[in-house]
Amino acid sequence: MNDQTLVKVEQRARPLQQEVEEAIRVLIRWAGDDPTREGLVDTPARIARAYQEFFSGYRQDPMQILARTFSEVDGYDEMIVLSGIRFESYCEHHLVPIIGTAHVGYLPDKRVVGISKLARLVAVYAKRLQIQEKLTVQIADTLNKVLQPKGAAVVLQASHQCMSTRGVRQAAAEMITSRMLGAFRDNPATRREFLALVGIQTAR
Repeated sequence: MNDQTLVKVEQRARPLQQEVEEAIRVLIRWAGDDPTREGLVDTPARIARAYQEFFSGYRQDPMQILARTFSEVDGYDEMIVLSGIRFESYCEHHLVPIIGTAHVGYLPDKRVVGISKLARLVAVYAKRLQIQEKLTVQIADTLNKVLQPKGAAVVLQASHQCMSTRGVRQAAAEMITSRMLGAFRDNPATRREFLALVGIQTAR
């Protein structure tokens, strides 16, 4: 399912606000509490509003974010890296937070994009139900498809509350995923330079 299809499905099947709030009341009752008591009476509406923000990425087109590019770069052709992009996402298996940092880089081929757009690209895909592996691929592949650079690279480092607050309860564990395309995949020196710039040590 591509992004356009995903958005169309989301728009067609989206429940009404009152249906969402009633579903949340059911969950509160299932948890063992009373959704009509004072402290919880407004909770369903609050959660519905929060979910609109948490999952706003379904209502945005990541391709459009990168649509405006600049070619007047005076021949600049070295690596461009935006490091330390904080993101919050939600695990599609348990609907609990994934909180981490993204590092995004590319080797331009005559075109560059505003750096804020790289952060926005991360946010659009993060604000969907995700697994980290898929999120990594989506960011890198979209950057590569739209800008058509000589190479694109993405590294995500994140903690998963589905593992830190339940199950094995490994609060200090951090998952690292990467996607290297073009020169970053084919040239070990280019890949090492990117990883060094984002503070990840590699064995030579």
